[in-house]
Amino acid sequence: MSTMSDSPLTSRRGFLRTAAVLVPAGALAGCERGSRASPGTAQQGGQPSESAGMAHQVHGDYKPRFFDAREWAFLQAAVDRMIPADSEGPGALEAGVPEFIDRQMDTPYAHGALWYMQGPFPQGVPELGYQLKLVPRDIYRLGIKAVNVYCSKAYGKDFDALDANTRDSVLTVLEAGKVDLDGVPASVFFGQLLQNTREGYFCDPIHGGNRDMAAWKMIGFPGARADFMDFVNQNGKPYPYGPVSINGERA
Repeated sequence: MSTMSDSPLTSRRGFLRTAAVLVPAGALAGCERGSRASPGTAQQGGQPSESAGMAHQVHGDYKPRFFDAREWAFLQAAVDRMIPADSEGPGALEAGVPEFIDRQMDTPYAHGALWYMQGPFPQGVPELGYQLKLVPRDIYRLGIKAVNVYCSKAYGKDFDALDANTRDSVLTVLEAGKVDLDGVPASVFFGQLLQNTREGYFCDPIHGGNRDMAAWKMIGFPGARADFMDFVNQNGKPYPYGPVSINGERA
């Protein structure tokens, strides 16, 4: 059983190894999915920088449309621990991940509009995929409230008011499903949050995340360039040009 402390996500290079397969979809797609598939795959989820409190300084110009103030504080504090800033690159806060997630909550994906959502909703084996009646908007609304209730009982504070190590501990028990949340399975909520955090970190900036294409520059991804076939299969050779976003912005 994995923990946050020994998880691949503890290091940025480890995170990129586990998340690199998401780059093409997250970079070039709108992140609106069809079918009744899992809205988030529960996986692993670091430490430096007490930057949750800096979020309003970093991205104070963006006003969330879906999340209320308490939920917004949780979201910033959580994604900051999943991808903290370090010497290798910016963290989720600097990359605009909270903005990406908030904007996604207004898409058909977040409403489950493109999923098969008819009952029954039995608790099946993992091989059957996502079987809950909750859409992403519900998972966030119920999950954040329930985690704050858990933190208030266990630590006397909301999640965002906890120190970094304690926040990591809470995320660890959520990932492992070791805490009962009211209304949503803990591991499902953690998986949703981690999946959207990854997508927001590597998406095209047109969707609100990957600000200044910082994540693409960090891994040498060309972005939405029309043609880079001359550099395909040149394994180990750095791509010599900066990335380009869908709207033509160049890094």
